[in-house]
Amino acid sequence: MPQLDTSTWFIVILSMLLSLFTLMQMKFLKHSSFSLPQPITESKLKHPTPWEMKWTKTYLPHSLHL
Repeated sequence: MPQLDTSTWFIVILSMLLSLFTLMQMKFLKHSSFSLPQPITESKLKHPTPWEMKWTKTYLPHSLHL
């Protein structure tokens, strides 16, 4: 029965680890790091609505009679 040749195992395992390390580094480089949030001005938050400039009557619920 022939014996298993293990002479190339070291090179195979070393090259596999090197390629895995390289692939993981490339994968991590694609993701951008967390950046500080930019302040949002109030003008960007406002949405024009037709009732902004108009007075709107607010009614009480039917169960409350004052």
